Amino acid sequence: MKRTTATPLVSLAAFGIVIGFLVELWLTSSGLAVIVPPVTLSLTLLVVGGVVVGFAIPIRRSVTGASTKRIDPFQAMRVVSLAKASSFSGSLFLGLALGAIVFMTTRIVWPGVPSVWLTVAMSVAAAILIAAGLVAEHLCRLPKDEDDDIDATES
Repeated sequence: MKRTTATPLVSLAAFGIVIGFLVELWLTSSGLAVIVPPVTLSLTLLVVGGVVVGFAIPIRRSVTGASTKRIDPFQAMRVVSLAKASSFSGSLFLGLALGAIVFMTTRIVWPGVPSVWLTVAMSVAAAILIAAGLVAEHLCRLPKDEDDDIDATES
């Protein structure tokens, strides 16, 4: 599995910005209230980020030799997949929050200040989730072997 690059993260964030803006615009033009993320969403994103990094730490300890406990390779693969999924979903949540922030701050009449701050909190928590996913993915990386073929590692 290859490491996560910036391209899908930026693409998902851009997609989220467009969707977040358009959904808020549609809701407002329909006469409905804008979507305000609850504080529990931000807390959940932070907890998920902590859990992902927490799952990756024992794998890193086993890889570096700091722990004698063996790690199941399938467990390590699941943690890497979870880390990658966390960074992707964090990127999408970040885009949705930024799209909502752009919509809220470009209106003549601003929504209530708590609405804006809750959306900012969601964007910060989503950015932390992206960082946690990327850190967990880095923690699960295997060290390079001396007998690895150079051509095989580049492809």
